[in-house]
Amino acid sequence: MDKRFITFLLLSFAVLSVNMMVMRWLQPPQEQKQVVEPEELTAEEKATREKEKLDAEPKAELAAGDKDKPAGDGAAGGGAAGDGVAADGADKPAAAAKATIPEQRYTLGSADAASPYRQLVTFVNAGAAIERIELNSPRYLDQEDRSGYVGQLDLGLVPNDRAGALVRVVGPGTPAEAAGLKPNDVITALNGQPVLGPIEFHDLLLKTEPGQSFTLSIERGGDAGVGNAGADAAAEGADKPAPLELTGELRRRPMEIIRPEALDQLSFLLTLDSVDGKKVPKDAQEIPGLDMRNANWQALPQTDPDELAFQYDAAEFGLTIIKRFRLARVNPEEADDPSAPAYHLQFAVEIQNTGKEAHKVAWRLDGPTGLPLEGAWYATKMSPNWRGGAGMRDVAVGFLVNGRRRTGLVSATTIAEETNPTPWQDEPLEYIGVDAQYFAVALLPDPDHATDYGRAIPIRVGDAPADRAKFNRTNVSFRLTSKIATIEPGEKSGTETYKIFAGPKRPALLSQYGLGNLVYYGWFGFVAAPMLEVLHFFYRIIPNYGIAIIMLTVLVRSLMFPLSRRQALGAQKMQELQPEIKRLQEKYKGNMEARTKAQQELFKKHNYNPLAGCLPVFLQLPIFLGLYRSLAVDVELRGAPLISESIRWCSNLAAPDMLWNWQDTMPAFIAGPAGWLGPYFNLLPCLTIGLFIWQQKMFMPPPTDEQAAMQQKVMQYMMIFMGVMFFKVASGLCLYFIASSLWGIAERKLLPRTTLATAGAAQPVLERIGTRNNGNGSSGSKKKNRDRR
Repeated sequence: MDKRFITFLLLSFAVLSVNMMVMRWLQPPQEQKQVVEPEELTAEEKATREKEKLDAEPKAELAAGDKDKPAGDGAAGGGAAGDGVAADGADKPAAAAKATIPEQRYTLGSADAASPYRQLVTFVNAGAAIERIELNSPRYLDQEDRSGYVGQLDLGLVPNDRAGALVRVVGPGTPAEAAGLKPNDVITALNGQPVLGPIEFHDLLLKTEPGQSFTLSIERGGDAGVGNAGADAAAEGADKPAPLELTGELRRRPMEIIRPEALDQLSFLLTLDSVDGKKVPKDAQEIPGLDMRNANWQALPQTDPDELAFQYDAAEFGLTIIKRFRLARVNPEEADDPSAPAYHLQFAVEIQNTGKEAHKVAWRLDGPTGLPLEGAWYATKMSPNWRGGAGMRDVAVGFLVNGRRRTGLVSATTIAEETNPTPWQDEPLEYIGVDAQYFAVALLPDPDHATDYGRAIPIRVGDAPADRAKFNRTNVSFRLTSKIATIEPGEKSGTETYKIFAGPKRPALLSQYGLGNLVYYGWFGFVAAPMLEVLHFFYRIIPNYGIAIIMLTVLVRSLMFPLSRRQALGAQKMQELQPEIKRLQEKYKGNMEARTKAQQELFKKHNYNPLAGCLPVFLQLPIFLGLYRSLAVDVELRGAPLISESIRWCSNLAAPDMLWNWQDTMPAFIAGPAGWLGPYFNLLPCLTIGLFIWQQKMFMPPPTDEQAAMQQKVMQYMMIFMGVMFFKVASGLCLYFIASSLWGIAERKLLPRTTLATAGAAQPVLERIGTRNNGNGSSGSKKKNRDRR
């Protein structure tokens, strides 16, 4: 038996090894520029990356008031020019334009959940881009960074090589704003610890926790720094400003569904695709003479607190381009409704002809970038495509043709691999956007202008990951190109308006934007959707999703009790029949056919069906898969704690329980972010597999022969293999398994024991079988009867 078992393991290992070699030969890793994965960076590494970006800025530009460039300035690869997926290089910023209009940052909305907004949006006039979008609801908090949050200050270096961190923006509703911090302030200390620059501030902030009070030592006025509006620093020798101290309380970091990522371009950059027949060259980002993607646009006077507008003058083409953003407010009567349709900005493009001749113009717009990669080491997304899975960030598109919706999804892996994607065109566009695990950002055209676009393509932003296995984490976006329009002198193009949805993937919310297809449960959606409704019903009764999952388990097992009871009784009967089965096996040791017939008659006599025990398993399979998909899709379960969000263990039922970070004690191929088991030791999967093994030993009948013994041993090893496979599943799913296993154990223990109706019932069966067959399939029994006569 041991030899056969060892042979089985060796052959299995050999098959897996050959498969890996063949796949590596068929799909060799592509050589890519090494890019550090953003999701794998620790907070310290992220701060170091920020410091490297700051140090890369020319000191002369900083001294002149040209503060640090945004993440998109000079980035190589913000999507391909023309039809390509990634550009080989980006055009250099126009120094003259930046010197004329200094870099500035602006905000719309608020980080305060009690405000009439759902988000805080930060803009930068470099490219008139959206730099970041933060959700203000306590439902949507950052699940990976648990340090204290004071607000996104976009810190920069202080001119003249002075110590401190220059505050470039202060968002409304943030702890920093509540404490009295303002743009242009220079932070010199945090909680009494000196701040030499942005990197030191980030390091100190990492040591804090939400709920703690903080004290900022700042300098204000004098030559403290350059202004948010771009004012030059005061002359050398100005009076040193008096230090101030500001106090406040730190909060949990909100979820950023758009944020700068490495050196990739920012979101919603606009440029002209063609002017009077001049098009963007194949290997360039813009038409020669334009620098709309990098130059600092002029911010127009703000007359409405909910609206921002930026203007770019393309004087040599006789054109002026205006981008307008307007943030939605929540209706007061819907303030308590989490699905109120207020997760969007109104976006408009306007082109004015300031010359003396008519111009034929078309523009191109790149979509959102830097969507979350939260949980990239454990999370999975389901794709509606038959071929190919989904990535962590995919491009989703929807068309509405003759009242019928047609949708598509291009995975991040496909976008990373392809160089010439097939464009979408000539169909009424309903939406196009980037779809992440629990959040999405989509561009929705006005229904009356659904066909006013030339083409749309998915694009890769920046470089693809060096490891081909991580292509699903590629930063992706889309490019939308308008149709060519003729603009007469003194006139402007028809203002084309869009909605930019940026929010959570709540089905009730998405349906109001026509984005319901972004929530996909897989083949077992018919089970997953009702289960979620029941789960949310239980949550409304007891507001804890851990208890709600247990209640759901009790409900499911209660409904299946008649079947599981028959399974348990059948298992008892099987145990009691084991001595008789063993006698049959000894009797017909060399004749499998006779043994099978004898066992069948034995089972028939005692009304036992060996396959009946499989029915509950098959019925539970859709439930298991439905719950698995629910946990991977439902944003309500994201961040739902088992006990409390202040306890790190099991604080997110949609993620592994993460009891202990063991990266420093285990090899990287096991405990690294891309390792077999991940960077955390998870307790609940171990408990789940332990209960499975206990059930197996408790209720499985003893083996009747050597083959059965080996099968049981293989099953034990398979349980350990399942533990490895299940090690990174959601803790909510493990909770379901644990509750279901405990129910099954209690069910078996509490059921009354049964006994067979007749002792030694197999003997008549043996005698009947013996009269028909002597055990080797011949007619020897007939000969023996004749001899007796």
